[in-house]
Amino acid sequence: MPKFLYTAKGADGKPKKGNISAVNPTEAAIELKKQGLRVLTVKPVSDKKGGFALFKAKAGSAIKADDLMVFTRQLSTMIGSGIPLLESLEILQEQTENESFKLTLGGVVEKVRGGSDFSESLEAYPKVFARIYVSMIRAGEAGGQLDAILIRLAEYQESSQALRREIKSAMTYPVISLAMIFLIVGGLMIFIVPKFKTIFTSMGITLPLPTQILMATSDALQNYWYLWGGAMVGLFFAYGAFKKTKTGTRALDWLSLNAPVFGDLFTKVAISRFCRTFATLIKSGVPILGALEIVASTSGNVLIEDTVNAAKESVRKGETLSAPLAQNKIFPPMVTKMIGIGEKSGALEALLGKISDFYDQQVKAAVESLTSMIEPLLIGVMGAVVGGIVLAVFLPIFKIQSAVTGKK
Repeated sequence: MPKFLYTAKGADGKPKKGNISAVNPTEAAIELKKQGLRVLTVKPVSDKKGGFALFKAKAGSAIKADDLMVFTRQLSTMIGSGIPLLESLEILQEQTENESFKLTLGGVVEKVRGGSDFSESLEAYPKVFARIYVSMIRAGEAGGQLDAILIRLAEYQESSQALRREIKSAMTYPVISLAMIFLIVGGLMIFIVPKFKTIFTSMGITLPLPTQILMATSDALQNYWYLWGGAMVGLFFAYGAFKKTKTGTRALDWLSLNAPVFGDLFTKVAISRFCRTFATLIKSGVPILGALEIVASTSGNVLIEDTVNAAKESVRKGETLSAPLAQNKIFPPMVTKMIGIGEKSGALEALLGKISDFYDQQVKAAVESLTSMIEPLLIGVMGAVVGGIVLAVFLPIFKIQSAVTGKK
């Protein structure tokens, strides 16, 4: 029977380490819980040859958004059906297939069983349960509307996932097409063009300038591939280092909102996400200042975060929310005016929801438009590149043919 290394905490709160024999990590975690331990990690013991473990389950590890979305929807259904929270969590833990999520839910169950609030138990696993998730659960507990809050959370996650899928569908086609272009061009330059170079060299003819450039590029790819590879790796790490700096983050976030073609799409996505998150938090009973703080931290864009933080300070001083948003070009006048109307009428969350729905439709239309526009554009680029290579290869042949015809 396989052995597993574990780290856990005993009833006295002291950390414990050891190994246990079990069929799989889940059975090992269950057996440890029977012994009164709170499991932190369970991982297989590597073999004597020093092989790597094929599976590693760890409580608190990040999980797929779809797993959390299904969990939230199922929990809302069970709570709404009258099943107690603790029992619902135990049932969901048993039926969860993701081992890391199973261990995480096991930790949540133990905390809830020990008397902790549900929101407090979730807060211990920030990689799994985001700040907005915990805040909404806390608001639901305070208002005695946990089932309703869970439904809103599930709907929010489903809307966010649908929006994310729209973006992926917009990005997948151009990425794959560009990869195919690079592969085709690389294959021509490395395997086909050198054969023509050998023929032209043996004939001793003077090559036209486009053909000379093509042959030189082919030689560079063949003979100095390590320099090209090193340059690509260097650019990759330089990009990662630049992205981690404040200046880099701000520059890249600005570019994502102002880039040609895709900038408009990303702006609409950002507005939709802001409005939907803000509306969901307010509707769930989260105070407006707390909601703005969460929206700012989860915006994913420094420029939007700065704008929302400025709006938060405006609200803290007793001023309007719409005024600082209107000063920034990210939010269109329609959005800021509707937010201003919502503040005056007391129906802010309803108007935010309508704005979000509107921009979701705008994103869908933009994705369809981009897809229809990018396809012929990429085909044209591929045709121009491949056609240019073919033309450069055949120019010497045309020259030879002209010379032969002239002699005749």
